[in-house]
Amino acid sequence: MTDSAPLKPILIDRIRAVGPMRISDFMSECLMHPQYGYYATRDPFGTEGDFTTAPEMSQMFGELLGLSLAQAWMDQGAPEQFTLAEAGPGRGTLMADLLRATRRIPGFHDALDLHLIEASPALRQKQRELLGEATWHDTVATLPEQPLFFVANEFFDALPIRQFVREGTAWREQLIGFENAQLCYGLGAASPQPALAHRLEDTQEGDVVELCEAAVPIVAEIGQRINTHGGAALIIDYGDWRSLGDTLQAVKFHQEVDVLDAPGNSDLTAHVDFEVICAATPSKFSRVTPQGVFLERLGITQRAQTLAAQMEPDVMEQHILAHRRLTHPEEMGNLFKVVALYPEGAHPPAGVEP
Repeated sequence: MTDSAPLKPILIDRIRAVGPMRISDFMSECLMHPQYGYYATRDPFGTEGDFTTAPEMSQMFGELLGLSLAQAWMDQGAPEQFTLAEAGPGRGTLMADLLRATRRIPGFHDALDLHLIEASPALRQKQRELLGEATWHDTVATLPEQPLFFVANEFFDALPIRQFVREGTAWREQLIGFENAQLCYGLGAASPQPALAHRLEDTQEGDVVELCEAAVPIVAEIGQRINTHGGAALIIDYGDWRSLGDTLQAVKFHQEVDVLDAPGNSDLTAHVDFEVICAATPSKFSRVTPQGVFLERLGITQRAQTLAAQMEPDVMEQHILAHRRLTHPEEMGNLFKVVALYPEGAHPPAGVEP
């Protein structure tokens, strides 16, 4: 064992009592256990944390998302009161940049009510320190019933997944048990999975398919508000149109580590299946667009040049590297995708296409 992991014996005791765990239950415990869960106990962001997200790399990311949402607000008649919400806001960096970029747009700040969906007490405190007054929620279900302008960056990748291995026309679920006081993988009995019936057409014997059931009600809630009251959502994450293969990974100090080794001490994520997200919303949805293309359409290179003109040489190199990392196809530019939700009859937000 590479790290002290007080959650491990708790999980083993649970498996001993009730049998092998689904990966989704394992992820939920590892990330949100009230005493030993990863997000419940720490600030994992930045160079001194375990991973760095796009907003932490450059202010340009949050600024451009803000301007895209503000343009959508104007395109929809600039409603006099609306919810501006972010799911999984981290330290609040993206939202701070978004708010700064939109401050000069007439009426936008006067009309917005700021709402943050965050389950971690440690991160709520960070957000409070940076953003000040807001309303916090454990779930999108308690957001107000009014126009909703919403952003989620690297939120859906941390939702719990289940994994299934194809066997004939049935599926065996990947489960977690233990042996010699160590957690280990095993397979459940073969059974049909109606939610994966359509995946028989593009998979072969032994293929692994991941299913994120938790994403469906979240997207349905967001899409319902947008379709009923107006608004738009920008969802940014790494993944593709369909999940294929084992993408579950654990990250500690910016390095990939064993998923089962030290539960609760590393971040767990899996690639997002954008087909599931688009199928879950009652609203319209855009094409899934690579992050680099999305940011270039919004003018990130021009913004980078404007900022560079005011920079000292010692910070210029980091600025150039951040621009490349966000947009280059071999960096985050192609791995990360963007999809937008918007109402029937409205235009999609700037940066994406219908």
